[in-house]
Amino acid sequence: MAELGRVAVRDPDSLLPGGFWAAVAVWVERPQVTNKRLCGARLEARRSVSLPRAEHAGPRPSSGPEREEQAPAECGPKEGPGHGQRFPEGGPGPRPSAGPEQGPQESQGRRQQGEDQREAAKAPLLSGAPGQPGKAGAGEGDFPASDLDSLWDDFSRSLASGNREMLAFFTRSWAESQLEAQHELDVILRTVIPKTNTHCPLSAPRREIVVQDVLNGTVIFLPLEEDNEGNLKVKTSNVYQIQLSHSEGEWFISVLIFCPERWHSDGIVYPKPTWLGEELLAKLARWCVGSRQSGFKSTLSLISIMKYSKAYQALKEKYKDMVKVWPEVTDPEKFVYEDVALAAYLLILWEEERAERGEPTRQSFVDLGCGNGLLVHILSSEGHPGRGIDVRRRKVWDMYGPETHLEESAITPNDKTLFPDVDWLIGNHSDELTPWIPVIAARSSYNCRFFIVPCCFFDFIGKYQRRQSKKTQYRGYLDFITEVGSTCGFHVEEDCLRIPSTKRVCLIGKSRTYPPAGEDSVDERRTRYINSRPGGPVSPPGQVPAPPPPGAAAGGADGPEGRGALDAGAGHTPESSAEGLWLSGFHPREKVKCVRNCAALPRDFIDRVVLQVANLLLGGKQLNMRSSQSRSAKAWNRGGSLSLAEVAGELDRDTLRRLRRERGGLRTLLRNSSQVFHVLNGRVRLRDWREERPRKEKEPEAKRRLFSETFKTRICWFFAHHPDGCVLPSDRCPFAHGPGELRPATTRKKKQPL
Repeated sequence: MAELGRVAVRDPDSLLPGGFWAAVAVWVERPQVTNKRLCGARLEARRSVSLPRAEHAGPRPSSGPEREEQAPAECGPKEGPGHGQRFPEGGPGPRPSAGPEQGPQESQGRRQQGEDQREAAKAPLLSGAPGQPGKAGAGEGDFPASDLDSLWDDFSRSLASGNREMLAFFTRSWAESQLEAQHELDVILRTVIPKTNTHCPLSAPRREIVVQDVLNGTVIFLPLEEDNEGNLKVKTSNVYQIQLSHSEGEWFISVLIFCPERWHSDGIVYPKPTWLGEELLAKLARWCVGSRQSGFKSTLSLISIMKYSKAYQALKEKYKDMVKVWPEVTDPEKFVYEDVALAAYLLILWEEERAERGEPTRQSFVDLGCGNGLLVHILSSEGHPGRGIDVRRRKVWDMYGPETHLEESAITPNDKTLFPDVDWLIGNHSDELTPWIPVIAARSSYNCRFFIVPCCFFDFIGKYQRRQSKKTQYRGYLDFITEVGSTCGFHVEEDCLRIPSTKRVCLIGKSRTYPPAGEDSVDERRTRYINSRPGGPVSPPGQVPAPPPPGAAAGGADGPEGRGALDAGAGHTPESSAEGLWLSGFHPREKVKCVRNCAALPRDFIDRVVLQVANLLLGGKQLNMRSSQSRSAKAWNRGGSLSLAEVAGELDRDTLRRLRRERGGLRTLLRNSSQVFHVLNGRVRLRDWREERPRKEKEPEAKRRLFSETFKTRICWFFAHHPDGCVLPSDRCPFAHGPGELRPATTRKKKQPL
């Protein structure tokens, strides 16, 4: 046995030992967080077991020379924290009590604390779907749970029949009394799934037994391999242990391997020992005292990770050329691979749904707010009939071909925008349509389902307003959309996608909470809820508000506030009823995006305003309209400082009227001209480039690349227009002093959402 690494952990908030088991749960359930060559892990089964009693296991291993003589030369426990040395006083297991000795009451208290720790260690692994991270269960390609029993029985018999070196690896941290008693362990069978890569041979999924000894703070990983007869057995060469210890008032985490000389590393599932002792150990040490519950589920908790990995890699290879020919100004890698990941998820979700329902027909879909339409194109190409609708046509639509059906149209929630023959409605970053999609799906037909990836925060009318400061705005908005789906009669499930986006949680409504005969009463509840939201109609005087829906009662502060709800039909004003609108006041996005940040103003208008304001700051001295050939010998004129109100008072009426049409008006125009002006706290002055902070020697690569691409690509405004020229010499000024210094500008694609 060899110790690969050992780190001291500072625990000012007293999170240990509970934080240690939270960190271990991440490595057990989601190893891909640290090992980027893995796709994930699937928990197959879980049991509470016992090692054989010490008297049944033959002579108890000791730490003396006799045990070292019995161990093989290449394996065994002779290499600990130091060859021939004992572990630190107190043993590697956690010792919560402060006293060196424990009486009967203290021992009983420690046993109780051990039971509490066991329950805490189980908690992260008890939620989720069968066969998925978060729960031990049976899934696609899984072993029956009974196989874990037989595997453990075989391994236990090998320990009892003479494998004393492995038994010592399990028990060297235990106290004498614990060796004599029946010791309970938590055993998990998991499948580790590597990423699929077309350029490398496929590494098959590997199974492991994870043994957690919560009382003593150790977790041991036993990889399994098939023998010549196809039977699974423990691969002893790759057994390793993660250990929490407490000594002299300080916590330590260490990683040990059973057989260092025979360790086999494949670089994927089994990394090099140095990686375990450095990368993994550092992550565990940080997680155990700094990890907090994120409030979100593990990624891909509702589908098979193995199927997703294969589907994603196949789609990525099939549609990778889209990155090279992307005609939009958006970042092609982000949008192409995000839609590939979304398509892979939906294809597996729908495949598993067909298997559950026993229906061979592929599901149909409509993507509301489809944007670039790539998701529609992929799903259609993979055999699912569907179409996409968006308010604005994109250039990339012309590349897809006739089999991809895309429509340029605005969606307004009303009686005419229903899809009774469609199986699924998709809303991927659908903005103002997001809260309406569960409503449209519910009213389209009883069999219509929805899939939403919420992004921008919209209510039924206008922006969504957060009502709970204890939640982030994103978490509160997800809870609101979940509440909408529940009110509409759906069982709403949440999952986390693997897409290059900070907003990657999806909400899925696959089934209803009511029978088809209850549609009328549920629709009345939907109407009352919609009308109760901000922007809905106000109750007439004297009318008693309707009670909030069940989802609102459970959700708490995100329910209606200060607005009465109306009976079914009362929320339709005369004009909305005439048009079949569900709620008057909804406005779909404009077809042409209006730019009102002064960037679309004519260049000559901007130049004129800049010269006029600079002239005011210099005290009325007229500026040169041509390049200065020589600088004045006197001190450089910095000019004065004026408030924005003072500057506006000097501009003519037509200029002010034109600026008022822009967001921010004069302030925005001056801030856009950052080469010339410095605007702070409502005042403006000329920028003195001598006061700018010098560039750091070690800057991020992105900043260095951006500076090199823009260096000397524009004429220096001060060189061309200031009476004293530029305050900096040519070699220090990032702008060109004359046409001779100009460099051609590098065109870069802007990264903006569709």
